[in-house]
Amino acid sequence: METIFNISNSFYIIITIFIIGAIGSLILRNQDKSANIWGNTLALIGSIFGLMFAAAILISGTTPVFNIPSTFPLLSMSFNIDYLSAFFMLIICLIAILCSIYAFDYSKHFYKKYSLGTLGFFYNIFIASMILVVTAHNALFFLIVWEIMSLASYFLVIFERQKSENIEAGSIYFTMTHIGTAFIILSFLLMYSVAGSFDFEVIKNGLINAPELIKNLIFITALIGFGTKAGIIPFHIWLPKAHPAAPSHVSGLMSGVMIKTGIYMLVRIGLILLPNPPLWWGVLILVLGSVSSVLGVLYALAEHDIKKLLAYHSIENIGIILLGLGGAFIFTSAHLYVFAALGLVAALYHTLNHATFKALLFLGAGSVISETHTRNMEEYGGLIKYMPQTAFLFLIGSMAISALPPFNGFFSEWLTFQTLFSAINQFNVFTKYILIFSIASLAFTGGLAAACFVKAFGATFLARPRSEEVKHAKESSLSLLIGMTGLAALTVILGFLAGPISGILKNIANNILNIQNLEPVLSTQTSSVNIQNNFAYVSMPVVLLLIILATAISTGFIFLFTRNNKVKVGRTWDCGSNLTPRMEITATGFSRSFITIFKGILRPQQEVEVEYHDEKSKYFPKTNAITLELRDIYMPYLYNPFQSIVIKFAHIVKKIQVGHVNAYILYIFVTLISILFILAI
Repeated sequence: METIFNISNSFYIIITIFIIGAIGSLILRNQDKSANIWGNTLALIGSIFGLMFAAAILISGTTPVFNIPSTFPLLSMSFNIDYLSAFFMLIICLIAILCSIYAFDYSKHFYKKYSLGTLGFFYNIFIASMILVVTAHNALFFLIVWEIMSLASYFLVIFERQKSENIEAGSIYFTMTHIGTAFIILSFLLMYSVAGSFDFEVIKNGLINAPELIKNLIFITALIGFGTKAGIIPFHIWLPKAHPAAPSHVSGLMSGVMIKTGIYMLVRIGLILLPNPPLWWGVLILVLGSVSSVLGVLYALAEHDIKKLLAYHSIENIGIILLGLGGAFIFTSAHLYVFAALGLVAALYHTLNHATFKALLFLGAGSVISETHTRNMEEYGGLIKYMPQTAFLFLIGSMAISALPPFNGFFSEWLTFQTLFSAINQFNVFTKYILIFSIASLAFTGGLAAACFVKAFGATFLARPRSEEVKHAKESSLSLLIGMTGLAALTVILGFLAGPISGILKNIANNILNIQNLEPVLSTQTSSVNIQNNFAYVSMPVVLLLIILATAISTGFIFLFTRNNKVKVGRTWDCGSNLTPRMEITATGFSRSFITIFKGILRPQQEVEVEYHDEKSKYFPKTNAITLELRDIYMPYLYNPFQSIVIKFAHIVKKIQVGHVNAYILYIFVTLISILFILAI
């Protein structure tokens, strides 16, 4: 009892630190420097304590349950920090630590432009609300902190309010997140109708004997609601607009952490509150994961806005997480719990990995944007000469997200492959084809992701500068480099220590699925992971050693065959003309072939602008510019028709507003009678 009391006090202290950081920032809103230091310092301290708290829960195995008394009926501000909650809290605080360090210097370019006190207020509230979301144990309390998280992130998205595109992005985000919340509320109301309580533990017990129709409705509404927050296609339209609009350290948190709260609740509802899901739930998740991963990376390939490119890759990686999670659902439905645990380990591992390398990439992009004052990659080029350390760190993030060994992205994607392969022979033909389709989509996604980051890194850092701003760029300041270096180090550590980390995640999966031993399927050691008694085996130190060996051999051969060659430094031969940045392969040019191949899916729009010296020399143009953009097929074919239906329905409903109080009383009376009649049935 004393231990739980101390743990609860520690948790309250963590939340209080963020609240003090928020209030203090608001008080100092007219003093940019003081507000910047105060807000980020308190966010950093709160995140450090939160990380230690979550790690202590995972190490000790303690799962405290505590609450704050409430006088409101049905509302209990209760917390249950089990293994799943502690894991997501650890991710939130880990990324928040490094983003907060980054923010100290990054936020300085907002001085005298925007209120740093406002930024610090919503930033601290945002982190605290995410922690509360993953620890809340009451549905009503969850909805309150979920709404706080959504509103805080909304105000962070529109922080640079002088830019009209940011206001538009915030409006779309606000609309979509509340549409998602409406489905979440419906899901919780369905749970309450069966369990008679909003407490998650009571709901879990009450749903055991619930009708299958109710369970299916709960799952579908939860999938839409939380899938909207996660950015699953086709509910993703807010994500490529909102994430680029926010300050870069906030973008790192939103893309690396916030969207994972949707994944957290899908795991909690689908595998804890509603255990033993039917097969079609897992099939649906696999299909959505496959579509999101493939389309996410295709849209990213076509982007020349660096932050939009990274935002689309968040959709892709959410798809990869769903592939592991979908495998867990399918295997659970077949009572293959050890294989389901393997899928859950893969999904959770990629959740952690994506948080690290995506935050790193957003911070790297923010450093580039702060120096060049544009997000357009066509105006970059040659930045490796001016920002070599940033370029190196961005390269690490690019290799990690491309699933190249020995970085962390490689192992979690490898584990996802093994999940989908592991028990494929246990199912009927239809399910086998779904699993094969998912495996193919994952392989396809991996190849396209590597191509996309060849484009992103090459267009940004290599060749010659394509604008004057690049020539005036300078290396990132100290706090920016510390934040990025910490995340880059994590991509290596999380890959190199795949064995111990898989062991921790195995305990979490065992706890969620209530199984005792995952050893027959997943065996972990200090430096290696073994799947199904050597069906698949990987040792990250061995992989690293092979890479070093291959590099050494290649370098040796190059030296052997070129050792007698004389090196001459001079201008590159260019057929008698001067090389200019216009001769470089641009981001658009690099991705044009991919867009052409998939034009049936992407629906590209191409505009050609030609300028001539005079009207007579039409065969010798002065300039020739090609603009390649993708058509947003979701708005005209899905959201706009839905909007038209809603507007037409609103016009019909408007006719009942006759302006007579008696008529409105009649409406209320008829509604009450109808509700009583339904309840009586």
